[in-house]
Amino acid sequence: MKVDDIDSTGLIRESFRIDGIDAAQCRSIFLDWALKLPADVDQRAALSLMIATYGAANPDHPMTAILRAGLAETPRPARRGGSRGRR
Repeated sequence: MKVDDIDSTGLIRESFRIDGIDAAQCRSIFLDWALKLPADVDQRAALSLMIATYGAANPDHPMTAILRAGLAETPRPARRGGSRGRR
């Protein structure tokens, strides 16, 4: 997986370039990005890649905090048992 594959419009990249951006604006950008993420992409892996690519150089940026929060709150797929798991 490459950054260009999961941030093709550059939403996350550009958020790190905006001077004076606040957490509310970062949440809005993050939501747009997350909604455009292809369904077959592992969300946790995508968030980890964004943090490694942009967050490492910008640890105090509000978008880094939003990405980390998203990674912490991303639910892991639950196993479905019983008859529902076989459908």
